Amino acid sequence: MSLPPLIELRAVTKVFGEGPSAFQALRGVDLSVSRGEFVAIMGPSGSGKSTAMNILGCLDTPSAGAYLYEGVHVEALDRGQRARLRRRHFGFVFQGYNLLPRTSALENTALPLIYRGLRGPARRKAALEALDLVGLSAWARHSPAELSGGQQQRVAIARALVSNPTVLLADEPTGNLDSEMGRGIMDLLTALNARSGLTILMVTHEPDMAAYAHRTVRFRDGRIAADDARQAA
Repeated sequence: MSLPPLIELRAVTKVFGEGPSAFQALRGVDLSVSRGEFVAIMGPSGSGKSTAMNILGCLDTPSAGAYLYEGVHVEALDRGQRARLRRRHFGFVFQGYNLLPRTSALENTALPLIYRGLRGPARRKAALEALDLVGLSAWARHSPAELSGGQQQRVAIARALVSNPTVLLADEPTGNLDSEMGRGIMDLLTALNARSGLTILMVTHEPDMAAYAHRTVRFRDGRIAADDARQAA
């Protein structure tokens, strides 16, 4: 018997504004993601992909339709409940690394654990383990200025992983990197997905980066225009 999807959008719409100036960013989107999938999300500017990612990450809510996470209707949760769901189940990686410039890689990685109330020694242990996962344990005491762009993005990924999320939401994670560094980040994400079963949803405009994913979902004009699985080699 097949397992139910980890994530499901059902006829999700999102409208910004009211009256004549209202803009419909999503127009009845249906999307299912199974646990352990690696999904690339593509589309031109204004296609709805970023709006969909904000809803999936519990940063926004649909105007209509349903968003289910492990069978729970997320759209019915209040702001505090969505925040707790986000902290416990989701990690975020962005195009900009968003690291604190005057703190070490270790301290940057440990930041989410402060908000979870974890004490110093436990924070340090978890942060070191996360940095080890991304191959940067030897750079734990270095500041962002002492790291390459690829290393800074690895620290950002470690920070997203330190809370042991079920889902990693990555928004253009290779957008600020050259081709070689970008491939290194994609190799890392692929390995994390394969080793730990981490579910990854990644927005990208680069077809060669999307090729690493199991599926590519393409948005256009607020709808899903294509949903293609990668062919097995």
